[in-house]
Amino acid sequence: MHAWRRKVAHGDGIVVRYADDAVLGFQYREEAEKFLAEWQERVRKFGLELHPEKTRLMEFGRYAAERRAKRGEGKPETFHFLGFTHIGGKNHKTGYFMVLRKTIGKRMAAKLKAIRQKLRQGLHEKTKDTTEWLKSVVRGYFQYHAVPRNEERLKAFRYEVLRLWWWQLRRRSQRTRWTWDKFQKTLGSLIPEVEILHPYPEVRFASQHPR
Repeated sequence: MHAWRRKVAHGDGIVVRYADDAVLGFQYREEAEKFLAEWQERVRKFGLELHPEKTRLMEFGRYAAERRAKRGEGKPETFHFLGFTHIGGKNHKTGYFMVLRKTIGKRMAAKLKAIRQKLRQGLHEKTKDTTEWLKSVVRGYFQYHAVPRNEERLKAFRYEVLRLWWWQLRRRSQRTRWTWDKFQKTLGSLIPEVEILHPYPEVRFASQHPR
């Protein structure tokens, strides 16, 4: 990609990579198509191939919605990367294009399923131990997923964790006095609240590239 930008590209090009996963952006579609074809040929020489389900060419960016509307097509596609669904959107205050990141729904469901299984296994664990464990789990989840504008997914995750814990307590005690309101005021209040822990992209960029 670096060689391509120096020798071939006429438009801008960016790369975001983590391990063997990467997202590449091109200003011009024809350059993206040409790069993809050459990349596939290059890895084939080493007996490799790009993942057929993960590798795709899509229109994304500040002009994607406008261009697709003119062609009578639907909303721009989204893509998954590093645990988030990336969506092209707009800042409601400025109207400028921005990338929205939402926790991938299937990933969150899988995490909640694992928590439910763990709670079942520890059905008769001390409430204090379960509390400390759940606090650690939720705090760790937020450390990664608490990015700007992902609040709704975080709230949903926290709610489902509390609901699973509440059902475990009711099942263990076989008593109905653990009402939802009582549970939330006592044990539920001990679980970390939703809080955005990562800076907004424009803030992070400004700090790294001061004018």
